[in-house]
Amino acid sequence: MRKPNIAILGATGVVGREITKIVDELNIEFNEIKFLSSAKSAGSKIEFRGKEYTVEEAKPESFDRVNIVLASAGGSTSQKFAPEIVKRGGVLIDNSSAFRMDKDVPLVIAYVNDEDLKNHKGIIANPNCSTSQLMLVLKPLNETAKIKRLIVSTYQAVSGAGLAAINELTENTKAVLNNEKFENSCFKKPIAFNVIPQIDVFCENGYTKEEMKVVNETKKILHLPQDLPISCTAARVPVYNGHSEAVDIEFEEEISPEKVREILKNSFGVKVIDNPDNYEYPTTRDASGVNPVFVGRIRKNLAFKNGITLWCVADNLRIGAALNTVRICQKVIEMDLF
Repeated sequence: MRKPNIAILGATGVVGREITKIVDELNIEFNEIKFLSSAKSAGSKIEFRGKEYTVEEAKPESFDRVNIVLASAGGSTSQKFAPEIVKRGGVLIDNSSAFRMDKDVPLVIAYVNDEDLKNHKGIIANPNCSTSQLMLVLKPLNETAKIKRLIVSTYQAVSGAGLAAINELTENTKAVLNNEKFENSCFKKPIAFNVIPQIDVFCENGYTKEEMKVVNETKKILHLPQDLPISCTAARVPVYNGHSEAVDIEFEEEISPEKVREILKNSFGVKVIDNPDNYEYPTTRDASGVNPVFVGRIRKNLAFKNGITLWCVADNLRIGAALNTVRICQKVIEMDLF
């Protein structure tokens, strides 16, 4: 198996640091690795596998001889450098929303739609964090009973909005507890002791861009019909890490909660914690810092025929971003697609 030269673009950011950690955890083999950032962070040091690396400013020539780029530097940066990466024969695995709905770009969750990787033309998109954790749950269920309708409500941690949002939750909480004034900047409303029913900007249909990402990305990844009804409400909650989702699914065929538990217990990347009698169900604390998507509260949906309701939780910085990016990298190497 060939070993690639790898670059991590946005290496000093929250997700970039997580990508670096997971490259080591998954024992990704490579010939060379480099860490790239904006001019502001260039020159800082990163310790990796017992060696100190100097972070370089990302420039077009930075991608010479680089086979795979793991990017988490924002959409505008990805759009700027994507042509340079592809021109030099590299493969960009991008965390931003810049290319997700491009018909020529595979949108991939590793172990869900790996075959789509074969269609890449130099760019592979990593889905939105709230979509990502859901796909590992829905894929095996859809294969068994076929999804007819889907409603998702998300409760998303502030880390999904970056380091500034994490700091804002801390400072806002301190201010409230000390009865001090606080001016929020990352969020439209105070986040401390609050739930904000808006993530990203509003679209003409009254949904936010975050909500429409769940709708559109789910259909693309699972190859569902475009007219299949999916609805989403996304809310920001005062939690540092871990997205939670309440999911209502109507299936074409009848499926029992017991069957759903059995399927998910045997599915890649999913861990079932579902014993309400003993108060056993997943919370964000269970998910933080680990890889599985946790599922619980599996029960018959009372509003839908052939319906199931469940609760799923995952570390949004890992499965929602960094872990899937590195897993895609692993697949690209294994499938010799670079």
